[in-house]
Order: sequence, then C-alpha cells, then structure tokens
Amino acid sequence: MSLSPDVESFAFTPENEERARAHIAKYPEGRQASAVLPLLHLAQAQHGGWLPQAAIEYVAAFLEMPKIRVEEVASFYDMFNTGPTARCQVRICTTTPCWLCGSDDIVAAVEAALGCKVGENTADGRFYLREFECLGACANAPMMWIDDDYYEDLTPERATAVIEALKRGERPAPGPQSGRQGAIPFGGKTTLLEV
Repeated sequence: MSLSPDVESFAFTPENEERARAHIAKYPEGRQASAVLPLLHLAQAQHGGWLPQAAIEYVAAFLEMPKIRVEEVASFYDMFNTGPTARCQVRICTTTPCWLCGSDDIVAAVEAALGCKVGENTADGRFYLREFECLGACANAPMMWIDDDYYEDLTPERATAVIEALKRGERPAPGPQSGRQGAIPFGGKTTLLEV
C-alpha cells in the first residue's frame, strides 16, 4: 500500500460535493467562507489523509475565497496535513495531563507496535504516527485519537491492543479502554447523585 500521490487537479466526488453544499448552507449569506474547515476535512479524507495544493486551491475556488486564506487555515490547524501521510492517522496526546499520566509510555508502545517513530508513516503506508496537542479528554488521560475515534484510559498494553486490532482491519470500540463509563470517576459518581 502506498501513500496518496500528489495530484495536478482535485474535485469533490458527487457525494462529497453534496456534503460540502450542506455545510455551506449552515452559514448566512455572505459567510460561506466559514465552511472552510469542514470542506478541508472532506478534501483531506477524500484524498487519503492529506491536502495536496490542488485540493487547497479547489476548496478556495469552491468557497470563492483567496487561495492564501485557505492555505493559512490548512497550515495553521494541526489536524490538516499538507504533505503525504498515511490514511490512518494515529495521534497521541502528549500535553501535560496525558504526559503526567504516562503518555511517554504510550508513545513508546505505539511506536513499537507500528514499527515507526513519531512523525513517520509505517513501511506499508497504512498508518501515520504523530504527537498531538490537547485532545480535550484530560479526565481520561492518557489518550489517543485515531481517525474519528478517541481511545482513552490507555496503558501501554491497551494502546498496543488497539493498534494490533487496527492492523488486523478491525475497529476497536472507542472511548475509555478501562471499562469505565465516559469520564465517571473509577469509584463511581461522587456528585449529582439525584436526578
């Protein structure tokens, strides 16, 4: 398997064009440029995990925006990749709460399971591993975000199990990997006991 190639031209599939128009319709007249984030997400997913220049230019034309404005968005937000990466994005949070709860051990376990280092693609081109800033699940730290799913309450063993399942083509259940429900404390609720 190889990474999605750079391309000279890009256009949404009919399904993604319909999705794009639905996103644009959410914004008031004259504010269609506000849909730039969801349209870049659509383009990145369609192209295999990254945004070639042709996709950035296409989104700019689609939204009638200056190309530089779309490039600014694509290069500013960390969830966009402007260079070739594997389709499956493995992002490990290494911000302070996750770090204090052992994210260094999660990074080491995932690097071993994938056979690549942070910032690299796997040899087969299936996975791209990266560190990521706060993913907003601090109560369930440490955690990782893979494509559209959060995997929380990780240990090196749990993180490895998630990666091994993905390598087999399975989709492990997202959420806390410890068995707890949501972000409820391990000992159960301590407040708001009455409904």
